[in-house]
Amino acid sequence: MNALLSDWTTPFGLPPFDAIRDEEFGPAVDAALEEARANVRAIAEDGAAPTFGNTVAALERADATLSRVLGAFYAVAGADSNDARRALERELAPKLSAYGSEITSNTALFGRIDELWTRKDALGLNPEEERVLFLTHRGFVRSGARLEGTAAERMKEVKARLAVLGTQFSQNVLADERDWAMPLGEQDLEGLPEFVVAGARAAGEARGAGGPVVTLSRSLIVPFLQFSPRRDLRRRAYEAWTARGANGGATDNRGIAAEMLRLREERARLLGYASFADWKLETEMAREPARVRELLMEVWAPAREAAERDAVVLELMLHADGHAGPLEPWDWRYYAEKRRAAEHDLDEAEVKAFLRLDGMIGAAFDVAHRLFGLEFREVADAPRYHPDVRVWDVTRGGAHVAAFVGDYFAREGKRSGAWCSAMRSQSRLDGEVRPIVVNVCNFAKSESGPSLLSWDDARTLFHEFGHALHQMLSDVTFESISGTSVARDFVELPSQLYEHWLEVPEVLEAHARDEGGEPMPRDLRERLLAASTFDMGFHTVEYLASALVDLAFHDGAAPADPMQRQAEVLEGIGMPRAIRMRHATPHFAHVFSGDGYSAGYYSYLWSEVMDADAFAAFGEAGDPFDADLARRLEEDILSAGGSEEADVLYTRFRGRMPGVEALLRGRGLLPEAA
Repeated sequence: MNALLSDWTTPFGLPPFDAIRDEEFGPAVDAALEEARANVRAIAEDGAAPTFGNTVAALERADATLSRVLGAFYAVAGADSNDARRALERELAPKLSAYGSEITSNTALFGRIDELWTRKDALGLNPEEERVLFLTHRGFVRSGARLEGTAAERMKEVKARLAVLGTQFSQNVLADERDWAMPLGEQDLEGLPEFVVAGARAAGEARGAGGPVVTLSRSLIVPFLQFSPRRDLRRRAYEAWTARGANGGATDNRGIAAEMLRLREERARLLGYASFADWKLETEMAREPARVRELLMEVWAPAREAAERDAVVLELMLHADGHAGPLEPWDWRYYAEKRRAAEHDLDEAEVKAFLRLDGMIGAAFDVAHRLFGLEFREVADAPRYHPDVRVWDVTRGGAHVAAFVGDYFAREGKRSGAWCSAMRSQSRLDGEVRPIVVNVCNFAKSESGPSLLSWDDARTLFHEFGHALHQMLSDVTFESISGTSVARDFVELPSQLYEHWLEVPEVLEAHARDEGGEPMPRDLRERLLAASTFDMGFHTVEYLASALVDLAFHDGAAPADPMQRQAEVLEGIGMPRAIRMRHATPHFAHVFSGDGYSAGYYSYLWSEVMDADAFAAFGEAGDPFDADLARRLEEDILSAGGSEEADVLYTRFRGRMPGVEALLRGRGLLPEAA
């Protein structure tokens, strides 16, 4: 019996990872696809007149087994990859694309949905059912259900090819990250804090390198760039980091990016849209590319001015160290860290001593308890796909709410970055189904003693846990609108909003403690918080540059040479020479590993406009844990999923839509704060 297709009697219905063999994934997906196709065929060929129940609700149920199998597979494919799993990812991409195309091009099925849509007002649907019918019908139309003949066939080909290319792009970035390491001699460790040395030694041991190494894991390379006094080594490491996907050979992504942009444009034009950005943004809060560009440029001007002022100071520091020539991108983090230490009397190693991983997990849990009444109990015997993985039972008032899976450490075979996913989403179409939510990070693992986080690491942990709460607290009937199934430029609101509670002094006082249990001294905490907007010009510029390039790629004709288009955009906005894009095109996984953030990387900023304004409501109430606001936050945002339009949900919570002022103030970019 294939373990993936058997009944799972595990805690919370987690996949039985200890019983699943890699060779079982492929046959299980094939069997689940066959079952899903049969279910869809039965809906389309049903002789009874279409009803919401026998068509839309039935379609929600059709691929239940497939969703369960893929939830298990993609959990390990992203966080614990190996050759067999990577090969299967490549094999599955066109298969799953074909299955999706079969559904949306099924004329009989769409005919039933279209008929329901035309007489929706007479169906007696409740508001959630009306919403699901609307989204289902719109999704079919936007996927090409109205296309016929050669146009319909071409759409299938385009989507299948995009799926293949997205998988290949992601695997190429992972390969470049996996294959590069810079050995460090003992003399190369001079000037590095002990936590960086320990991370390099641990990375070298994990790779069997026989000594310390710097890898392209963000949790290691960023502190190396911050603290290494060796300018030559900083340059070597930085250039390797920014060259991912652009090293020539089999893992070079530049050609893949160009082909994906051409295919996306073709896809949009087949559907009658002027550009891919017009198609993509139609369902987002922004609605159109012009509004996105307006927001990005409104923030760009003050951010660039701040960054240019900072560059002057950092270049003087470079010259004081005896280096001629201009400030370079591999210099910025090093001199910014020295400046931060001098101006705010901050020592990164001193700060990290109080940011233990377990303490920050406890802080995230405590905030969720104080806001929403959630309790967390770690479950030692729950199945897990890697020994580092941890599982918690999340309850409220004694009732099970969710299973929460945390996978925090960087390792070979894990995709870079941090993300939240759901092995199973909340729904209650056929009885209450509680979610299995996963947070994946890439923190440096200590081989001796507690693992310590940087301030950015701690913020990442809170960010991803904000996404997790969006999944855990979901309270809808239909999985298709559950949890984070919302507009892309709304999905980052809960995650970015949750970051604010990390800066609440009483949270740090309770949970930022050293190994002996002593709290972070008040003076250190105040200096840390006072530096929260330090170097914000740099961080905002590198993000905005990526967002503007993404928008330029998709708003209009696809560029023949994306790298040339990238250069033109950066020149046009006056990109400071010592700062580069946060994600250069060849490793811009947000945009090219799938369609998720394509023409949508701006969404972090769009959501930040709301999260700054939303947290200001707690400030206005005089209590970061105001019970009434917390209740409204859960009811109007976190539990609602995609049951209503995002602007309706936000306005219900806040009473209005926000302006950009709170964001600029929070980033320290208002003229009076500059």
